[in-house]
Amino acid sequence: MTTVTVRKGTKEDLPHVLELIKELALYEKALNQVSNSVSQMEIDGFGSNPVFSFFVAEKNNRIVGLSLYYFRYSTWKGKRLYLEDIIVTESERGFGLGKLLFEKTMEASVLENCTGMKWQVLNWNKPAINFYKKYKAKLDEEWVNCSLEREEIETLLTTNH
Repeated sequence: MTTVTVRKGTKEDLPHVLELIKELALYEKALNQVSNSVSQMEIDGFGSNPVFSFFVAEKNNRIVGLSLYYFRYSTWKGKRLYLEDIIVTESERGFGLGKLLFEKTMEASVLENCTGMKWQVLNWNKPAINFYKKYKAKLDEEWVNCSLEREEIETLLTTNH
């Protein structure tokens, strides 16, 4: 009998979590952009000022899924849960693990007194888009994503002062 458990992630789970992150990056054709490490995730998730939390899905005592989230603040809405990534290893997709992880994350948003959840999905990732549509999620095509990398910020700060 196959046993599936969704539970809060621990520091000991981080090596498996990073493997899942790299699997997602490979799927999104961006593996070369992963610069995170287990040691950095230990600091960021379990240090004196944790900035993220996560759930893992285990099947037969093996981590096969992840939901990583943190809290953000909207000037219009207040405290929001931001779902950074939901990942199910390729061989386990289609068996309801994503649903279990997503619903556990929704529960966390309610338990943490959030006004809602927010996340992103790549416009070409049709399986994920269809998954979120089942929950009647609003897909916003109006906003443009913006980012700066640390090196760019440092350069801009030193050249503009």
